[in-house]
Amino acid sequence: MEGTANLVVYPDGEIIRNTHEGVRFVSQNPFSFVVPCMMTLMELQNGLCQSMENGTLMRVSRILYRNPVVVFGGLIQFDTIPITDEASMQNMFQIHRQTYTRHPQIKLYIKFKAVEAVAVQNDIDVNDDIAAVYEGMNSDSEENFEATYETGDEDEDGDVGVEAAAENVVVHPSSSQPMGVPPFMRELDLDAMHAPEFPEYANIGIADPEDGEFRIGMEYSSRKSVVAAIRSFTISRGVDYDVYESEPHTFYTKCKMYGRGCDWLIRASLIRKKGCWEICRYNGRHTCMIGMISQDHSKLDSDTVAEAIRPLVETDPSMKTSVAKVFGDWEESYQALPWWLSVMVEKIPGSVVQIETRLLYNGNEEAQGVKILHRVFWSFNPCIRAFRHCKPLVQVDGTHLYGKYKGTLLVAVAQDGNQNIVPIAFALVEGETVDAWHFFLRNLRTYVVRKDGVGMISDRHESIRAAVNRSGGDWQPPRAWWMFCIRHIGSNFLRAFKVPHLQKLVVNIGYSRTVEEYNINYKRLEERGEAYARWCDAIGLRHWVLAFDEGHQWGHMTTNLVECINSVLKGARNLPMLALVRVTYYRLNELFTRKSAETHERKRAGFTYSAFAQQRIEASMQQDGNIVCTALIDEMRCLRCAK
Repeated sequence: MEGTANLVVYPDGEIIRNTHEGVRFVSQNPFSFVVPCMMTLMELQNGLCQSMENGTLMRVSRILYRNPVVVFGGLIQFDTIPITDEASMQNMFQIHRQTYTRHPQIKLYIKFKAVEAVAVQNDIDVNDDIAAVYEGMNSDSEENFEATYETGDEDEDGDVGVEAAAENVVVHPSSSQPMGVPPFMRELDLDAMHAPEFPEYANIGIADPEDGEFRIGMEYSSRKSVVAAIRSFTISRGVDYDVYESEPHTFYTKCKMYGRGCDWLIRASLIRKKGCWEICRYNGRHTCMIGMISQDHSKLDSDTVAEAIRPLVETDPSMKTSVAKVFGDWEESYQALPWWLSVMVEKIPGSVVQIETRLLYNGNEEAQGVKILHRVFWSFNPCIRAFRHCKPLVQVDGTHLYGKYKGTLLVAVAQDGNQNIVPIAFALVEGETVDAWHFFLRNLRTYVVRKDGVGMISDRHESIRAAVNRSGGDWQPPRAWWMFCIRHIGSNFLRAFKVPHLQKLVVNIGYSRTVEEYNINYKRLEERGEAYARWCDAIGLRHWVLAFDEGHQWGHMTTNLVECINSVLKGARNLPMLALVRVTYYRLNELFTRKSAETHERKRAGFTYSAFAQQRIEASMQQDGNIVCTALIDEMRCLRCAK
């Protein structure tokens, strides 16, 4: 299948050399699986470790690729290439694409090494720790996303943790989606970007910094990068070349004027021992007539232009240009999304993914064996665990997507004790339909918001109302209280009556904290027109007035929290589906990592409470000298001491 490769794995087997076909791998328990041809080394290592279901903590210590080499007469002999980094991974897939018709499988020799397990607390899920150890072993840079919230607390029903719910994930990788992590995906607008995230492109177009020429011995991380460097060099000099040899391990070109006044040539080869490409032969400067740099140079193709602007698009994908080169093709993105989500669930046990598909029809006939991705819900385990430490309140909203395929991103957020916004769940749906909201709210209730007595704030969209009514009581009293954003109520009132001078009075009714205050404001509105008062009556007091919400709004009157998530997802709503989902993963990874570091630093400094809680305590003590704070319960309810 295009964009994928069939791996045959020989774990802890034997390497037999000097056979009639060269090297051969044997193992007592070989197995195979299909992977995307842009899979990263870390993802491969994680997948291999997860495949070894022997109850022992393992890590990958060695990967050898059985490499086909063309010898005399067109015969094939096999040798081995060590897979040690992203360059060697992509070189393996490049060779596979060129030799697929004769050798449709990639054969790998894998050596595993047992790892002594670190002692863990009894109340932490073992799978969570295994995944964490795998990540620590197989990644040099990524912070431990799943470790940012403690897992020792129990739910109200006594269950520890949340079960992973990915039973209906379709695990069929079918695309060549780019799996690197552009800086944009981690951008939180908190500080400037630093090191580039694509080391394989760091030396594109760069020769010697002094005179711009190549040198024998110069190293490049991949075949792609060395070819791009030669192409960029040629364009900048206004010269051109012919390719004399282009093989998986060699790239050899000569000037178009070679033998007619110019001796320029360059040859680059893969050096297996170093795991990189190296300039092996170079004749020095062009001696032909150097022409003017032209905008229609024969080597100035779309790929070269795309590589040149790639760093800009990685930083800001809202630029008006095709993002497929950086973030993947739109159609392939849909195909790869279920596979990526399944890998994510394996990497972070306890994360939740739910996918709904629908049948494909050709006319009136059902296409056999083909399903279309319709909706997907996901929540990361750190977010699920974080909600247990937040106010029992969620805000939900939808935001439109601007890419090739229109749709809506539904988001649920909460707020922790330090006023931090915590996104807890996402869904990609066809629009704000009744079925879409029902899909989102059902999964949100089942897997994330499991406690009773929770409040939910949203706008007054009729689809949400219908979904709440279909929830079987999950989002209705006494299990939950559904309330409306006061800003949306004000807008709806203005749209209904076109009386801007009364809009503020309606908002003040919502903000009434006592029944007496409500009666005063309501009377003022009724005096200005009975129709205005009847319109407010139809909303229902407990849905929008503070005095009647029984405390379930926790002082929140709008969906500002969920709308703030737009800043976290800035620039992502015009991306292909897979790229958008990955943005939520990497940006929350970054957010949780930073907040975790801040929290641990505060604890090391000797503070017991969050900065917000500490400020509230100190303000209360200064305001009332006869009040002593003896406990921090919920919103720091203080007990008044007897005089």
